[in-house]
Amino acid sequence: MTRQELVARSTAQRAAIIAAAQPLLRTAAAPDRIIGYVRRYPAGIAIAAAAIALFGPRKILGAGTRLLTLYTLFRQLAR
Repeated sequence: MTRQELVARSTAQRAAIIAAAQPLLRTAAAPDRIIGYVRRYPAGIAIAAAAIALFGPRKILGAGTRLLTLYTLFRQLAR
């Protein structure tokens, strides 16, 4: 095989690999965003995990719901 044939073959193979990998890349995008968030804010994640371990998920979700309600109320009053 000549060099040009090998380059053309390599280009075709590269394109086929990229086309086959597209579904995998789309599937991996969500976990990649989560991992990026954890890497950017490790202290926040550790605090949240400790709070869930100490107080339990029900209490945390209940408090979060109340805080979100208060937050939206205050935002509406501020307008």
